[in-house]
Amino acid sequence: MSTAQESATVLDGKALAKQIEQDLRTRVDTIKEKTGRTPSLATILVGDDPASATYVRMKGNACKRVGMDSIRVEMPSATTTEQLMAKIDELNSNPDVHGILLQHPVPEHIDERACFEQIDLAKDVDGVTCLGFGRMAMQQSAYGSCTPQGIMHLLEHHNIKLSGKEAVVVGRSAILGKPMAMMLLNANCTVTICHSRTQDLAAHIKRADIVVGAVGVPELIKAEWIKSGAVVVDAGFHPTDDGGVGDIEMKGMENIASAYTPVPGGVGPMTINTLIRQTVDAAEKSAGLNNG
Repeated sequence: MSTAQESATVLDGKALAKQIEQDLRTRVDTIKEKTGRTPSLATILVGDDPASATYVRMKGNACKRVGMDSIRVEMPSATTTEQLMAKIDELNSNPDVHGILLQHPVPEHIDERACFEQIDLAKDVDGVTCLGFGRMAMQQSAYGSCTPQGIMHLLEHHNIKLSGKEAVVVGRSAILGKPMAMMLLNANCTVTICHSRTQDLAAHIKRADIVVGAVGVPELIKAEWIKSGAVVVDAGFHPTDDGGVGDIEMKGMENIASAYTPVPGGVGPMTINTLIRQTVDAAEKSAGLNNG
């Protein structure tokens, strides 16, 4: 094994998101011009979780930057599952709403999965429904879950070769680990899904050409487990006094990996960017401007 390695490529999600936003502004202008309608994303926030409120605000700001409307729906913590489903139905039938985002998590007494399933597939721009997941897995038209879809876009932009590679996804959540594994499988990777009960996690990581940290545990994956030349994607973020860490220990990563996502500034900006991009796609489809 060569001791001298070229410095790793930084998979800069912030820069790519900025670039994509310029294209989205043009597409939004075209939709307005041809239909007289402004693409619109409805965000539903139930309760008063401060982190969720911040995320919703960031999504609203991203809409503004590309010229889209964002409809902010705020509901009290005491909202019932039935009331939330009724609100989603109302947005489903509103022709001025092109995408619906239900901010996760909702208060514990609400059946979150039932509410996700209430979102019309054509407006499921966050990729949270079982039907959307199934269609994506079967390589049919659907909006992918935003974080994994954003990661795929970032890898594609940097011409990262996926076909035939061994990928290890650490994490199995419904909106990150599972769809990530399916998207990599569809890109012809050989995929291993690891999780909190995986035995000898290090052994799995050591043979991976592509590692995706999506487990939600700070620096669970150690730098010394990473194979030289691997592509390292960290979808975790945990605030610290120094700014934050991900699920993967990043110290010295530029000397180990061939490419890696910085934390922050890697995966996060691509998640919101994908949400906005898929809302523009939905607006184009509803206006008959996109047959994709």
